[in-house]
Amino acid sequence: MNPTIKDVAKLANTSKSTVSRYLNGSPVKKETEEALKKAIKELNYHRNENARRLVRSKTQTIGIVVDSITNIFYPSIFRGIEEVAKEKGFNCVFYSMTSNKYKESYFQNLFFEGHVDGIIMISFSKRDKQELVEIAEAGFPAVVFGDSAGIPNIISVDVDNYYGIAELVRYLHRIGHEKIAYISGPEDAAATKCRLAGYLETIGQLGLKVNPSWIVTTDWSNEGGYHAMNQLLADGDFTAVVASNDETAIGALRAFQERGYHVPTNFSITGFDDITLASWVYPSLTTVKQPFMQMGMKAATELFRRMEHGEEYPSERHLLKPELIIRDSCRKISEPIATLK
Repeated sequence: MNPTIKDVAKLANTSKSTVSRYLNGSPVKKETEEALKKAIKELNYHRNENARRLVRSKTQTIGIVVDSITNIFYPSIFRGIEEVAKEKGFNCVFYSMTSNKYKESYFQNLFFEGHVDGIIMISFSKRDKQELVEIAEAGFPAVVFGDSAGIPNIISVDVDNYYGIAELVRYLHRIGHEKIAYISGPEDAAATKCRLAGYLETIGQLGLKVNPSWIVTTDWSNEGGYHAMNQLLADGDFTAVVASNDETAIGALRAFQERGYHVPTNFSITGFDDITLASWVYPSLTTVKQPFMQMGMKAATELFRRMEHGEEYPSERHLLKPELIIRDSCRKISEPIATLK
C-alpha cells in the first residue's frame, strides 16, 4: 500500500493539514519542514495526480466569520478589516455561524478548499476550547477576534476588558467615591470574567471594601440593567455604580429615575463600550470607548502577517486599551448636592 499524507504526518509528528500546506507550497516552521522532508524521503511518498490538482491558487480573498448578524459593534470592526484588506488588494467575504452545525472548525475548509486565503473569526461569546485547539493545530492562516480560551498558539485580538473596568473604578475613586457597586455581565460572555476581575482587584488595590450585596449579575440589556439596579437599591448603601456595559447602565438610569433619584446628584454611574446612545441619554454617560475599528485593523494586519510568514510568525494575544470618556453621569463626592429647580 502506498504511503498517505496521514503516514507522513504521523512520522513527522505533525498534523495532516500541515503536511498539505507544506506540499502546496505554504510556509511552515523550519524544524517542521526538515521533519517533513525526512518523513517523505523515508516513506518514499509521492503525490498522486488527484493531489496535484488540489494545489491552491491565491484567491485574494479573506473570510470573516461571525457568530451574529445583528451585533451593533460588528460594522465598525468590518470597516477596520476592509480598510487593511483593500490596501493589500484583497476582498472580504462574510460567513455566519448562526447555525449550530457551523462550528469554527468547519470553516477550516474555506481555506483548504481554496475559497479564501485566510480567516478572521469574530465572537464575543465564550468559545469552545477544543474548537480553538483544532484551529491552532490545523495551521491555516487565522486570527481569532474576542475570546481565545487561553490557547497560547493562536493569534487573537480583543479589547483589554480588565483595564477598561479598572480605569472606571479608579476614576470614581479619584472623584471621591469609596462605596462602588458593580453590575456584572452574563456568564456566556467572554468579557465578563475579565471585567469582574478588573472591578474586584482594583477595589482591593485601592484599599476599598467589597460588599457582596453590591455585585449583581444580569444580561447585557436595558431591561437587565433596570432590574439589577432595583435589586442594588434594595440591598446596598453605595454612592456609585460601574455597569459592565452601556445598555445595562442605561437601564439602570431608568430605575434611578423611576424611584425619584437624580444622577449624578444622588448617585454616579458609568458604562462600558461607548455606544451611540451613551452621549444622547440624560445625563450623558461616562464610559470607556472600545476601539472597534482599530481592533478590526489590527486583526487584519495580523492575518496578513501570518499569511506572509506562515508559522514562523509568532502567535500572540493582542489587547487594545479602551479610552475613558468622561461625561455627565458622575460627580465629585465632595461637591455640594445641587438643588433641583
